[in-house]
Amino acid sequence: MPGTVLLLAASPVGRGCLVDAASVLPVLAAVPPPVLSGTDTANVVELADPLEPQAVLTRLRAAAAAPGPLTVYVVGQLQLDRRQRLPHLALARTTPATVRYTALPWHWIREELRLRPSGATTLLLDLHADQETWQWLRTSPLDSGRNNAVYGRIAPPPSRRTVAAPSYMRAVATILRSGHRPPPDQLHQQALVRAAAEGAGSGAAGGGDLVLTAPGPEAGDPHAVIAAAVQSGRHADADELAARHERAAAHAHGPASEDALHWTEVRADLAMFAGDPVRSCRAWLTVAEARLGAGQPPQAPAVEAAVDRAHHQWGQVRDAGPARELGGALAALRGRVPGRREGALDHVRRELSRLQVQG
Repeated sequence: MPGTVLLLAASPVGRGCLVDAASVLPVLAAVPPPVLSGTDTANVVELADPLEPQAVLTRLRAAAAAPGPLTVYVVGQLQLDRRQRLPHLALARTTPATVRYTALPWHWIREELRLRPSGATTLLLDLHADQETWQWLRTSPLDSGRNNAVYGRIAPPPSRRTVAAPSYMRAVATILRSGHRPPPDQLHQQALVRAAAEGAGSGAAGGGDLVLTAPGPEAGDPHAVIAAAVQSGRHADADELAARHERAAAHAHGPASEDALHWTEVRADLAMFAGDPVRSCRAWLTVAEARLGAGQPPQAPAVEAAVDRAHHQWGQVRDAGPARELGGALAALRGRVPGRREGALDHVRRELSRLQVQG
């Protein structure tokens, strides 16, 4: 099955730049796509210094939906937003004051990749952190999703008025240019050694880096079984398996527990894959209401993600009756959870007015 490769290199323009992220893309782009992917054939999507987080999300979502292995190479810098202190990948227009609106929330990456089959997704990361984020990382691990293999490093901020080089990713690219791709864990270890040797004395990939080594889930993970059912078109089987886990979690921990809500979210995604936007939208609305009812703030990433996904699925509903019903509930939620996209509540109200005229 063909593989998919997403190359993402991003860093702010100007004084806030910590790493020359895009400098490694020509080296990576010189690697044949099958070697980048580890498959016989592969499609490569390259994003160099993108401007808008929504544009990156669109490409990421398309890559995540592709069948076959997915390899994501990310080079850039992490910053915290001032409101929630959550890690974001800084983009070209990002400044410390605008992180929430101009950078890519790291949890978007986790969310888009979470239902891919076990063993089918590999992240290779070469990231730098500013001082605030570096301190945050001492007690808060970077969550890239429990279903993904993650390798790489996060480096502390370089010395003042210095722009660092992505030495780890450059080492990865140099190894791959030989035409052979070793298994990801071996590639990772070879890249660490090579980057440390070439950067001796400069701090590149040195002992101060945070090394990322997560080989992914064990065989038999229920997410892998569910994803395999979706891949083969057995949508009802996938939903029934997820429903059993949802009921078990609700019985053991309560219907508003994280375990139970996780499986409700899985079922919402499964409804989307099955082409049932009504069921998917209704499930995401349920998740959002449950999280708010449990005391989670409207700005919490899981709450925002649930409302955004409900909004997206509502836009796919073609039957006016369910669209009006779900739209009223969505409008009420949007009043409490406006999200990051400006004008989201106005959009719901406009569409509801149009639906009322149609009715």
